[in-house]
Amino acid sequence: MPLKVAIQMDPIGSIDIAADTTFRIAEEAQARGHSLFYYTPDRLYWNDGRVMARGWPLELRRVVGDHYALGAEQEVDLGAYDVVWLRQDPPFDMGYITTTHLLEHLTPKTLVLNDPFWVRNFPEKLLVLKFPALIPPTIIARDLATLRAFKAEHGDIILKPLYGNGGAGVFRLEHGDRNLASLHELFTGMSREPLIAQKFLPAVEKGDKRVILVDGEPIGAINRVPAEGETRSNLHVGGRAERAALSARDLEICAAIGPTLRDHGQMFVGIDVIGDWLTEINVTSPTGLQELERFDERNLAAGIWEAIETKRG
Repeated sequence: MPLKVAIQMDPIGSIDIAADTTFRIAEEAQARGHSLFYYTPDRLYWNDGRVMARGWPLELRRVVGDHYALGAEQEVDLGAYDVVWLRQDPPFDMGYITTTHLLEHLTPKTLVLNDPFWVRNFPEKLLVLKFPALIPPTIIARDLATLRAFKAEHGDIILKPLYGNGGAGVFRLEHGDRNLASLHELFTGMSREPLIAQKFLPAVEKGDKRVILVDGEPIGAINRVPAEGETRSNLHVGGRAERAALSARDLEICAAIGPTLRDHGQMFVGIDVIGDWLTEINVTSPTGLQELERFDERNLAAGIWEAIETKRG
């Protein structure tokens, strides 16, 4: 049965249709006969007991520069939709958090993906703390003396903002690097949030594996290799995607975290694995689906929608 699907995302005009995961998810929904409605987060609101949005009926086509058509602008009650996808990118700020509070009012009648209550309570760099045996030495702190002690213990570390994305603001501080205090001053001058630091994993030179899970089960992986002279492997900052197989350790990690994701409504998740270590669990708007489909030559988006259609009965 066709579903009414609304997608909350960043402006659709500027996306890369060859790489954007939201585009691929929506494209497959359209191919399966589901209707699409698109709106941006700033057009979401609550009024008189209803969660509303101003947006447009959406049609997609895989044509560069002409990849979408919008119908007439409408004001809709999202409670009348079968599925709402929460797919805007971080930063995970109070604006983002507010959207999760509003969308939470739609459940359980409307299936919101990923479940907004747990998106809010599962920030990607914090959710890993539930699985301490799977992660490298990690500290979350704002106090400079505490961060200095961590660096003194581990020598070569990665320092990054707690709620960033796409590799932005990620720094490697090697043995003897004297920039920790300056970076601490920079970050704490910009926000009141703690920082996260992890022991540097030399295995990142061989790649940072992105494993995609659907309803708690791994469906495949790609390897993201840093560009020459880079520590960061994110595709947003020039990392190169390569074919990758799921290792025994990857499957062990997925088996450990999968039930938590499934039980808390995290339908589409991307985890980051460097060597044998889990570094992030991405639940906001994980990427990598199109690259994985091309490497594996499988329609993985169809499997995502089959899982959703099953949940919708």
